[in-house]
Amino acid sequence: MRADKPLLAVLKGERRDPSPIWMMRQAGRYLPEYRALRAEKGGFLDLVYDSDAAAEITLQPLKRFPLDGAILFSDILIVPFAIGQDLSFVAGEGPRLAPTMDDARIRDLEPHMERLAPIYETVRKVKADLSPETTFLGFAGSPWTVATYMIAGQGSREQAEARRLAYADPGKLHSILDLIATVTVEYLSGQIEAGVDAVQLFDSWSGSLAPAQFERFVIARTAWIVDQLRKRHPRVPIIGFPRGAGGKLGTYARETGVDAIGLDETADPVWAHRELPDGMPVQGNLDPLTLIAGGAPLKEAVGRILDALSGRPHIFNLGHGIQQDTPIASVEELMALVKGGTR
Repeated sequence: MRADKPLLAVLKGERRDPSPIWMMRQAGRYLPEYRALRAEKGGFLDLVYDSDAAAEITLQPLKRFPLDGAILFSDILIVPFAIGQDLSFVAGEGPRLAPTMDDARIRDLEPHMERLAPIYETVRKVKADLSPETTFLGFAGSPWTVATYMIAGQGSREQAEARRLAYADPGKLHSILDLIATVTVEYLSGQIEAGVDAVQLFDSWSGSLAPAQFERFVIARTAWIVDQLRKRHPRVPIIGFPRGAGGKLGTYARETGVDAIGLDETADPVWAHRELPDGMPVQGNLDPLTLIAGGAPLKEAVGRILDALSGRPHIFNLGHGIQQDTPIASVEELMALVKGGTR
């Protein structure tokens, strides 16, 4: 008899009460056990490429909290690293990629697809230790968001470098997006074959685009990835998370073919329930800062989200990643509110 996976059931269109829950970046810096392991092992990339450490980190939050999903511990910039850019993480400043794609030509890159292999090994190790009731989520960055880092060489204010390239040399931008999309399909397919139950596409910077660009750079590329994955893995759900999409969210949901939509913290869940296709699963969308606050603000916000989305399949989550200064007690409070019906 197959184990019941509440989160996976919701992704496939069922309504569950209570709503299953996981948190973006739930494996990470707010956990003292993560900080201890990082101090022992070295930098962020060292952890990602140590499959034993990455598997341990993936499982850490599940040992503390009654979460219904495990999210693979990795990073969206593994894809440009595999494409051929050098990747490093600077303490206190974030990721760096070189050479930047505003200078380099695609044909000058030397792909290293073997750089994806340790991630698949992490998936296999987590799968072996994961409770059968827990849904295992893989992920990748969507082409536009990944491209913004590849072009600037780092995170950039308002993604200006990538947006300028879109106007100055649209052919080059499309070539970069095509390459990212192709590698992303291989990467997500490899995660699925190694054992994840569902995948999420993070388009963290989709909100920086004008509507016509959003259609070409976000919707069209996401739809192509979804189509390619569905040909290979027709039963594996795909969550789309177009952060900042705003009024373009309904079009994204209808035209990309994703199975579920992640809402960021700025989206009104009442509006989203009205605008999104009937029966489409929705994930979200607690403000991570409300989680830090805890107490009455947290209880009120949780109740509002659960009430607004009670009429469709819903996965409780944050509107973006958990903040590193989030108190453990606040996460415990959230679990009680969602799981225990004490709102």
